Amino acid sequence: MENFSVCKLVRKNCLAFEPYVAGKPIETLKRELGLKHIIKIASNENPLGPSKKAVAAIKNIVKKVYFYPDFNSTDLKNAIASKFKVNSKTVLVGAGSDELIEIIGKLFFTSSDEIVISKHAFVRYKMAVQLMASKSVIVPMKDGLTHDLTAMLKACNKNTKAVFIANPNNPTGTYVTSKEIESFLQKLPKNKYGMKPLVVIDEAYYEYASFKKDYPQTLKYLAKNPNLIVLRTFSKIYALAGARVGYGFTSEGVADYIERIRPPFNLNIFAQAGAIASLKDDSQVKRSLSHIRKEMKFVTDGLKKMKIPFIDSVANFVLFSVAPLSGTDIFKKLLREGVIVRAMAEYDLDGYIRVTIGTRAENQLFLNKLKKVLGK
Repeated sequence: MENFSVCKLVRKNCLAFEPYVAGKPIETLKRELGLKHIIKIASNENPLGPSKKAVAAIKNIVKKVYFYPDFNSTDLKNAIASKFKVNSKTVLVGAGSDELIEIIGKLFFTSSDEIVISKHAFVRYKMAVQLMASKSVIVPMKDGLTHDLTAMLKACNKNTKAVFIANPNNPTGTYVTSKEIESFLQKLPKNKYGMKPLVVIDEAYYEYASFKKDYPQTLKYLAKNPNLIVLRTFSKIYALAGARVGYGFTSEGVADYIERIRPPFNLNIFAQAGAIASLKDDSQVKRSLSHIRKEMKFVTDGLKKMKIPFIDSVANFVLFSVAPLSGTDIFKKLLREGVIVRAMAEYDLDGYIRVTIGTRAENQLFLNKLKKVLGK
């Protein structure tokens, strides 16, 4: 057989590339451990499920499955534009916001560029940077595990092509305020290209955080900041994680180039139909918000009773510390108890675990099992 080494063909910056680690699927764990009853509260999914209107729309569209979907997702873009009162030419759509993050990297990042990212921020930012052989400039967070925008501003120089800001941040659940964002956008220095770097604000958990009066309403900044890209998703509060629908807003110029390299037909007909219908059901969003606020208190009260430190979260998850124990070890012990959470070692938070807020029954089981494995 001919001697073949794929490593010699792979781009050097991709040789050490590690795949994204997703939450462990329930069926996989059942097979591995032989457990019958398992709850998954690891991937920040909405436990109440999607709008009935979305489910109906997906079922109704199945008879058209032999057609290719609208390659431009025109109706969805128009629905998003109408909902948020923006020009449809400024709307982006992708197979999850993950795809949009990757497209941004492929479109803009080169090996001579630096990308400023907060430590403990969503790992997909660093992955997009590594994929394009750019340099990640990692900035430590402030106390309380919040983005330090002042330090991130100081980290920007002539080589800075972009800055990623997760707001609220995954996995910490913390957020930066409107005053902080406004000051950051205003003070951002120009780079070697003679303009301010791109600022990508990832608002996957926007709906959960927007009840805070000082949480920024970033769409109003778009008019004066053509370098701004705001990302959101239907995966979280709209509960369409399995459909993979991300979306965003930016200037017409940026949107035009993203559209040029976006894969055709990237949103299937079920994704488009479900997302459009979801936008028409405000009651589903209100119901989900009410549930999360009530159950967040239930979970955090339980953590307090066990004297377990946690980070205040405005999202649908909470990050808590098991230090000096290993988060990975506690994660494995909870798996054997039929509870899937998320260890945070890949985020350089070895002594932490992130748990999604589930139903009352799931939350109670989680607290009971956590108390058991910690011996409290």
